[in-house]
Amino acid sequence: MPVLTVTAAHDLIRAALIGSGLAPHHAPYFTEAILDTELAGLEGHGFYWLDYYCQHLRSGKVDGRAEPQVTALSASSFRVDARHGFAHPAIEAGFAHLVPAAKAQGIAAMAVFNSYNAATLGFHTGTLARAGLFALGATNAVPTVAPVGGNQPIIGTNPLSYAVPAPGGQIAFLVDQSATAVAWTAVKRAAEAGQPIPLGWALDADGQPTTDAEAGLAGSMAPAGGVKGFSIGLLVEVLCAALAGGRLGPDQGSFTENDGQPIDNGQFFIAIDPDRLSGGSFDATIARLVASITSQAGARLPNARREANKQRLAVEGLQIEDRLLSRLRAFA
Repeated sequence: MPVLTVTAAHDLIRAALIGSGLAPHHAPYFTEAILDTELAGLEGHGFYWLDYYCQHLRSGKVDGRAEPQVTALSASSFRVDARHGFAHPAIEAGFAHLVPAAKAQGIAAMAVFNSYNAATLGFHTGTLARAGLFALGATNAVPTVAPVGGNQPIIGTNPLSYAVPAPGGQIAFLVDQSATAVAWTAVKRAAEAGQPIPLGWALDADGQPTTDAEAGLAGSMAPAGGVKGFSIGLLVEVLCAALAGGRLGPDQGSFTENDGQPIDNGQFFIAIDPDRLSGGSFDATIARLVASITSQAGARLPNARREANKQRLAVEGLQIEDRLLSRLRAFA
C-alpha cells in the first residue's frame, strides 16, 4: 500500500475536507483530530471515516459551513448548537469557553446538540487535559446495542472518555472506550472484507452470539461486560440526549448513508481544575498512581499503545489503501 508522510497526510486530509465543502477556518482542529487518530493506529477511524465525511459534505447530510452557536447558561455551563454541522467545530468553539470557565470556577460543563459523529472521543478529552484540566467526555450514536435479554438495538456504541493531565501540558493517561466489546467499525470492516468475527463481538437478530459479521450488523453489538457495558452506554445516552439535547439513538440520522438527513446526536463534556479541588496534591498523587502501574513488568497505562504508535508511525509513515487514497485525492 502507499505510505504517506505525516505532512502529506495532513495536507491530504485538509484538502479533502475543504474540497468537499468544509469552511477553511473549521479545518485545522478537524484535520488534527483525523491525523491524530490515524497516527494512533486506529486505521478504521481516520482515513476510513474521512471518506464518509467528504461524502456527507457533498450530499448535504452535514453543513460544512455551519457556524456553531455557544450559549452561556451560567459562569460554568454552556450549550453549543452545532447547527447540523460537524461536531469538531462545535466542540472547538465550546472549548474556547469551557477551558477558561473551568479554570475560573473549578469545574465547568458543556453540552453539544444538533451535532455529528465526534469520531475519536479521546482527541477531545486529550485536548482538555493538555490545557491542564481533568476531562470527561461522552457522545451518543445510532442504535447498535440491544438491552441485555432483548434483541432490539436501543443505544449506540456510546463511547465514554476521560483524560488525566500531567505537568507541562502532558497527559498522564487517557481512557477512550465504547460501551461495546469492540467498535462497530471493526464489525463493518470485517463484513466488507467478507471475514468472520470472533465470538463475543456481536449478536445476530435473534440475540445469539455470531461469528458472521453481516449477521452482527443486522443484529446488535455485544455490550462490554454484559449488563455493565449496557449501563455505561445508557449513562452516555442520558448525558448526550436527555441532558445535552441531542436525539435519542433511534431518532438519529444514519452515520453512513448519504440520505441528506442530519445525524443530530449530542456530546457532553465536564472539565475540572484538578489542582484547586485537590488542594494542590493532584499531580503527586497521579504520579504515584502511574508508577504503581508502570513499575509492574508487562503492565501498561491506558492509551500507552496509541502513544507508542504515534511515535512509530510519525517515522514510518501512514499506510493507506490505493482505492481510498484515490477517492480522497478526488475529493481534494
